[in-house]
Amino acid sequence: MPPNEYGGDVIMRKYVTEFIGTFGLVFTVGTAVLTDAAFAPLAIAAVLMVLVYAGGHISGAHYNPAISLGVFLRGGLSRSEMGLYWIAQLVAAFLAAWLARFTANPARVPTLSISGGHAIVAALLAEFVFTFALVYVMLNVATRKDQPNNYFGLAIGFTVGAGAFAVSSVSGAAFNPAVAFGGMLMGLLGWSNLWIYLLAEVVGAAVAAITFRYLNPADAEGGPLAGLPKLSVPKLSVSRK
Repeated sequence: MPPNEYGGDVIMRKYVTEFIGTFGLVFTVGTAVLTDAAFAPLAIAAVLMVLVYAGGHISGAHYNPAISLGVFLRGGLSRSEMGLYWIAQLVAAFLAAWLARFTANPARVPTLSISGGHAIVAALLAEFVFTFALVYVMLNVATRKDQPNNYFGLAIGFTVGAGAFAVSSVSGAAFNPAVAFGGMLMGLLGWSNLWIYLLAEVVGAAVAAITFRYLNPADAEGGPLAGLPKLSVPKLSVSRK
């Protein structure tokens, strides 16, 4: 029986790919950070890059519920597909977190606890800025129809690596609800701060999708944003004397 939208080998391969990629990412994040590896951000960027190259042609290589949300908003996923992507990503994060904690035991780093007005605002800003950057880069280099990019894995991996070097001490540099969930299971992040990651990352993904639609109006006709009015930039005219 040929595969369809809700079943068959083709659609199942997408969810398996998302599981494998998210598992590899969260496991690497966990073992690198729990062992206090000197170049943890570089290891995380590298594993994300190779996993994106490995699975991009099958599932789009999101490995991140925030990216799946952005792709859904730009019309690249149906609502049901996004929900199944989220399930695959969160299940993978759960298993990877427990195995990483088992592998890197005892942990060499304390739990990052974010408290106080300034620290909370700083964490919200850090997670928003780099989640926006990640989803924005992903949508532009990996989903545009008129300009396929053979270096999308490198761009995506380096976005995460740059963010990890920049703000890991501020927010833990999750930029990904699955990574935040796994980090809490591993004791890297505090459960009381879950709302910070969900709020900043969801808003960052949504703003990135809206920005993508504005910058690429002909490439984002479907999805929930299709009903929004298109913004137009006035043309500047140069008079010649």
